[in-house]
Amino acid sequence: MAYKELVQVILDGVGGRENINGVTHCVTRLRFDLKDENKAKTDKLKNTSGVVTVVQSGGQYQVVIGNHVPEVHKEFIEEAGMSEGNTDSSDSGKKKGVFDAFIDLISGIFTLILSLLAATGMIKGLNVIFVSTGWLSETSGTYAILQAAGDAFFYFFPIFLGYTSAKKFGLKPFVGMAIGAALVYPSMSSLTVGLDPLYTLFSGTLFESPVYVTFLGIPVILMNYGSSVVPIVLANFFGSKLEKFITKIIPSLLRSFLVPFLTVLLMVPLTYLLIGPIATWAGNILGSGALAAYNFSPVLAGLIVGGFWQVLVMFGLHWGVIPIAINNIAVFGYDPLLILGMSTPFATAGAVLAVLIKSKNTQLRAIGIPAFISSFFGVSEPSLYGVTLPRKKPFIATLIAAATGGVIVGLSGSQKFMMGGMGIFGIPTVINPDTGWDIGFYGFIIAIIVAFVLAFILTITFFYDPKEDREQEKQAKKKVDESTEESPELLETKEIVSPISGKIIPVSEITDEAFSSELLGKGIGVIPESGEVIAPFDGVVVTLFPSRHAIGLKSTDGVELLIHIGMDTVKLEGEYFHSLVEQGDHFKQGDKLLTFEPEKIKQAGYSIETPIIVTNHQNYLDVVMDESIKGIKIIN
Repeated sequence: MAYKELVQVILDGVGGRENINGVTHCVTRLRFDLKDENKAKTDKLKNTSGVVTVVQSGGQYQVVIGNHVPEVHKEFIEEAGMSEGNTDSSDSGKKKGVFDAFIDLISGIFTLILSLLAATGMIKGLNVIFVSTGWLSETSGTYAILQAAGDAFFYFFPIFLGYTSAKKFGLKPFVGMAIGAALVYPSMSSLTVGLDPLYTLFSGTLFESPVYVTFLGIPVILMNYGSSVVPIVLANFFGSKLEKFITKIIPSLLRSFLVPFLTVLLMVPLTYLLIGPIATWAGNILGSGALAAYNFSPVLAGLIVGGFWQVLVMFGLHWGVIPIAINNIAVFGYDPLLILGMSTPFATAGAVLAVLIKSKNTQLRAIGIPAFISSFFGVSEPSLYGVTLPRKKPFIATLIAAATGGVIVGLSGSQKFMMGGMGIFGIPTVINPDTGWDIGFYGFIIAIIVAFVLAFILTITFFYDPKEDREQEKQAKKKVDESTEESPELLETKEIVSPISGKIIPVSEITDEAFSSELLGKGIGVIPESGEVIAPFDGVVVTLFPSRHAIGLKSTDGVELLIHIGMDTVKLEGEYFHSLVEQGDHFKQGDKLLTFEPEKIKQAGYSIETPIIVTNHQNYLDVVMDESIKGIKIIN
């Protein structure tokens, strides 16, 4: 499926390239850092086919796309002329609150590696299963290789965070990676082997630290930085400041090598001497505080986190919990917090299944079936925005069931021993590497089953009435029927004659699913009999593709029309297409806009079926094919 037209709508909807500081994506969302969110056309985006919804939270403008967001993101950065992870927060025209800035910082650092974090965690989880079931021995070569594949990412985590945090802070990424690599350099971690400490600092306190080596006579407190999070993030924050200062004082001729030379030379010792120990102690305190809150009442924690996890996800605020969980696993070897919300996708799946069983709405089924499957794999947002939240009561059933699952997890003392996949892929992360399938693991299994079943029962009995959907459909149909039948004199319509002469066909017969599914808008298809595109109204050329195979028009009264000549004809790179106008040109009805050579296009192996689409169809009551005028009728 092509996403070019969709990303153009999104690019315009967020205020254009000049309004974007940066854009990343997570599992289902494009996450924008915009200079001015007031310039965004939020209502238009929410009503765009292919966009599930828009969320403004955590200092980010989040456009929820669905499971195909990686493809849309790739197309978007190409269309906008950006690079992967492109960001320039320093150019932001807005000031964020402390909490918004924190969420933006965390998501900016972790989003790029979240998929790999899940994938390698799943490999570690599988290895634990293989050992627990006796399929593998911990001394076997197979186990060792699989463990290397799964654990290397976590052990060398500072290197990966060195890259992502450097990009976030504006430090050269490879400089950030070099600082991270220095923290996990093998020779440093082995300095304490077989040696007695020279002396001990802070004896008798929480920060008591033996000193084995010094740097220029200054004591070095050696820490284990493998799998750590906070030290490299803080080091790169200060490193970015240092790099900017050095850049200012070094002549431009010498910057290419002297700036990274001095930055690494100064930052690595500074990190070992000061930043690393302080950051490690801070991480330990953070983890201990989180565990203390959990230990105060695991049941209450499960009720709150489980019950509100879906709400946190809605606003992107779950990012505040993820780094705490990663830190807990690095420091203590386990985390009891993140697992409290892991019943949520299963609860969502149960509610969606109940809706699908009770509803006879084919359109709802088309949305609900893939959303149900996605929920089992931990991606619940298609279910949330497409099924449960619009109907309100199933959403409430989801919260109740997820809260119940969180309570069971808290009662069972279930813990997460590694970061990994979501949904069913998250199950192996709950297996204790030391004891195997213990009460915590079984408690978690019970929790997700109860969450699924309870949400299903609540929804199918009390929390969903399909009559509500049917009533909404009847009201919408009644509105159209009343407008089109008894009061034609009160009906405002626009008629657009096909700009290309030929055979008119329903858009549903177009072979490209992006058009036939009306993802890009409503309209008609044409099998051209001539090679001319004639302006169907007065207006302006808003888009002219470089390959000239497609053109976007906007009428003086606001109709936005896309004319896409042929299927996959972008590959012809403009051959057989000839433009008589340029982007931004104004035209009159009847003006010739483009010419093309249908026979040569067919001889080159391409279909010439041409979608003619009203891309802003959501602004009108309906857009229908009208064979009597060989064109489109817009009902307003």
